[in-house]
Amino acid sequence: MHIAYSALNQPNGTAVFSPDPNNDNSDLPEPLLRYQAYLAACQKLSKEIIAIQKYSPGWQPAFR
Repeated sequence: MHIAYSALNQPNGTAVFSPDPNNDNSDLPEPLLRYQAYLAACQKLSKEIIAIQKYSPGWQPAFR
């Protein structure tokens, strides 16, 4: 959990991980795939997350 949230708390608001859509990740374990998908979604929706954080400082999307 802490890793997911710390990745979102970068000074410039972007995640450290940048998934390669051309990379076949079928051999990776499911938890790692889920974490990569979480980071990709947060990166894609970073503007919306920043807008929400204006009204709820410190808010982070839940990682399930």
